[in-house]
Order: sequence, then C-alpha cells, then structure tokens
Amino acid sequence: MKLHRLLTLFLTMAILPAFSSGVRADATLDKIKDRGKLVIGVDGPSPPFGFLDPKTNQTGGFQTELGRDIANRLGVKLEVVPVTASTRVQFLQSGKVDLLVANIQWTQERSEALSYAPTPYNLVGGAAVVRKDSGITKWEDLKGKVACVSQGSNFAKPLQEYGAIVKGLRGIPESLLALKGGTCVASVHVSPAMHQLFVGESAAQWADFTIATKDQLIPSPTVIWTRRGETDTRSLVDGVIRDWHKSGLLVELARKFGVPDDYFSAAHEKALRGEFDAAPVEPTGTGQ
Repeated sequence: MKLHRLLTLFLTMAILPAFSSGVRADATLDKIKDRGKLVIGVDGPSPPFGFLDPKTNQTGGFQTELGRDIANRLGVKLEVVPVTASTRVQFLQSGKVDLLVANIQWTQERSEALSYAPTPYNLVGGAAVVRKDSGITKWEDLKGKVACVSQGSNFAKPLQEYGAIVKGLRGIPESLLALKGGTCVASVHVSPAMHQLFVGESAAQWADFTIATKDQLIPSPTVIWTRRGETDTRSLVDGVIRDWHKSGLLVELARKFGVPDDYFSAAHEKALRGEFDAAPVEPTGTGQ
C-alpha cells in the first residue's frame, strides 16, 4: 500500500510541472510589460465605434478608449491597429496585435479558433440598410435576394436561413458601396453602425435608403478576444470588463461617442448587484 502511494505521488509530481506549464503558457502579459506597449486591434473608422482623427490620421473613439483603459491599468502605452473582417483573426494569431477590442460577437466557430474574456462588454445585433423603394420591411423579405455582409460575419448563417443570397465583402465600406451600386439589395452589419449612417453629415448621402426592420438580427454578446491558452491575459481582461460594467465607464463612453447605451445601462445596474452576463463557455482544450 505504501509503495502504491509513493508511486502515485511520484507520478503526480512528474506530471504536475508539465500540466502547469501548459495552463500558464501565456507570455503575452510579459511581452506587453517588457516592451511597454499594449497593441490592440480595433475596427477601422466605423462610427459610432471608431472615428478617424483628421489631425493625426489615427483611429480613435469608443473601442480605442477601452483599449487605453486596459493599457493604463498595465502601466504601458497603447498602440491601435485597425483590422478588417478578413485580417483580424490572422493579426491576433500571428501576434501582430495582443487583443481584439472590436465588434466581434461570440460564435461557436470563432471560439474554437480563439479565446475570449467570458464577460461580454456589449450586446449587438444586425441591421439591414436597403433602398426605400425596395419593399423590404422584414428579414423574410430578403429571400432570394443578395445581402452583403463582411467576410466571416456571424450574420451570414441566419440570413441564409431566411433564404437570402449572402455575399461576403472586405468590410462595411465595400458592402455599402455594393449596395449603392446595386450589387446587393441589403447591407447587413452591426446595428449601431448602420443607424449612424442616418445621423449628422452622412444623412444626406443616404436619403434614398432606410433601415429595413426594427428587429435586430441575432443580438449576440460582443467579447474581447485573445489567443488560445492565454489564461492570465483572459483572466485579467475579464476582470477589467467587469469593472467597466460596475464603474459605469461603458455608459460614460457610450454617451460620449454616440453608441446606443441601453445594454450598458442595464448591465451597469446588474453589476452593482454583483450580477454579470456571460458568453457561452469556450470549448475545452488549449487549441494551440
């Protein structure tokens, strides 16, 4: 019996270092601190989440300020890298960016390639911009018609289920250009960005267009993405997001930059009660 216990203890001690190494295979935080800089991927200029500063030619706004808060907490500078639907996963996996703080909603497919902080920082669905004379007033009206989305968009599958012919393009600007050119009858992207077209200076350019339906397409949790296996980074970011909800920072920034704040206000009230939303649990395994 004693020999059996000694053998079990020996095997446990032999396996434990390797297991611990795998669990903590997270050099990202060390790299960030060593170089004194956090690099985040954000959507390119896409109001209301991001704006191009004409003086600096740099992207700023809601997403950038969230990244800046994380950088400040780490005591490092911030570098912002605009990403597109076709480049964002590659940029993160290759190490070109440390985090993706963009409008990237949780999907099962994405969670199998990347990891994420489980507390969402937003909840966003899709909206369809169409010509006013298109006759499209509900999602079912897209059956047999071409709807343009960003490549890899989580709106592609539900649109196909409605019978739409989905065309994936590089990003929102290309999709909207295709809509104006008649390549597609609807441009479907995150609702706040689509509604922003009809606000301020851009409204005149879209006078012949409208939002097809009040119902958002599959409202889904927006999360901050990390590489797989980065346990420490994931944990740190999740704690920051919870603090954003509790402190009301998300509400403050949303109102500052014109981002719809219904979700943020509700999440803030829940956080004050110690309650937090959570994205679905990511798959098991490191996925490295």
